[in-house]
Amino acid sequence: MQTSSCAPARRPSTGAARSRTALGLVVALLAACFVAMTPSPAWAADLLLSQGRPATASSTESSAFPAAAAVDGDPGTRWSSAFADPQWLQVDLGSVQQITRVGLRWEAAYATAYQLQTSTNASSWTTIYSTTTAAGGTQSLPVTGSGRYVRILATARATQYGHSLWEFEVYGPGGTPPQDDFWGSTSDIPPANNAVQVKILNRTNGKYPDSQVYWSFNGQVHSIAEQPYLDMPANSAGRMYFHLGTPDSPYYDFIEFTVGNNVFNGNTTRVDAFGLKLAVRLHTKDNYDVEVGENRQTFAEDRAATFQRFTDAVPAEFKVLTRTQGPYRIIAPGSDPSFRAGGANANYFTSYAQSVGVNAATSDIFGCAASLAGHPDVCAALNRHVATLPASQQADPAQYYKAAPANYYAKFWHDNAINRLAYGFPYDDVASQSSFISHSNPQWLLVAVGW
Repeated sequence: MQTSSCAPARRPSTGAARSRTALGLVVALLAACFVAMTPSPAWAADLLLSQGRPATASSTESSAFPAAAAVDGDPGTRWSSAFADPQWLQVDLGSVQQITRVGLRWEAAYATAYQLQTSTNASSWTTIYSTTTAAGGTQSLPVTGSGRYVRILATARATQYGHSLWEFEVYGPGGTPPQDDFWGSTSDIPPANNAVQVKILNRTNGKYPDSQVYWSFNGQVHSIAEQPYLDMPANSAGRMYFHLGTPDSPYYDFIEFTVGNNVFNGNTTRVDAFGLKLAVRLHTKDNYDVEVGENRQTFAEDRAATFQRFTDAVPAEFKVLTRTQGPYRIIAPGSDPSFRAGGANANYFTSYAQSVGVNAATSDIFGCAASLAGHPDVCAALNRHVATLPASQQADPAQYYKAAPANYYAKFWHDNAINRLAYGFPYDDVASQSSFISHSNPQWLLVAVGW
């Protein structure tokens, strides 16, 4: 199929150079001197609340420009939207915060008209700043407002391209979020002597006493009645296991992590199976605070109800996943015999994959294995049923799992996760959809274990 020669050329990932007149240089130098001599504004002491927090957007130009790139603190990565108006980018601060300033660092494709808005629920928004005469570049905007969610709603583009931000920064006084009944008090957590202090919480709704909630790591095995804490040392790669009932009970699950001397990287995972409800909350010495895992509603219900909701939510081919290793686990489809060679659903993905030039076994698509091991974008697109869509839509979560064939096992865990972030298959981190968290200066990590 021919394409129009008048279509706009794709822009490189770095901003285009701009020419400057001699007068412009003089003005810029004078402005720089003025800034250098001006006392620091009052907001200098405010904390950067948005860096590393979960971010979503109305669209992305491609998977190379995800929403998360605008809040990652890396000046060389950016979010870029589809080439249309309006567009939005929002960040979840994790709890309601006072907002005192918003920083915008635009790429060449900037918005001339936009609003800054806050919300407590990501559905009802309050505008705290509005302009129709923006000129791009780097902006530092004093604002007054509060909310858990902060977004920029861009309504008019300055160029033929989309809206693109190198960084979207939200500042405020910060502080530890208000006490949450689910997480309980954090004031009694002792300081870590090693890399990070881990506290395990019993959230089985009375099904198991603390004496029957066990954790194990690196040869240590304890119930949380005898030892609810682990002063975790730095480690190259590890898992922490949790068992209910007995130390070797078939009711178990785990979290994964890599911990450096001054950094925590980790995640909950449903890549292999669901065994127990898990959620983790990381808090750092610079007041970064983030949580991932199953959401509150899922923790609140009985295990049998979760199994039944899974059965009710997924298509017929996936219902077997609750039975193969039930009642202990809901296994991932790539591990179930019905989706493997010779099984009833062995060709579940075959026609769809071949339509985009991929010849791979259904189990390898679910597991991003064999020929797909080195192609994360392709594997993610197949699992999410967006492989035939333009690249910009493949990075848009609103397009995921809309039709079969798709990984409806993964969809269920996203639908029941905090901020809809989950590891439902190995490359679920494409477009920043996984439950992976990472930050320096870790202080403590809470792990909630549910039934």
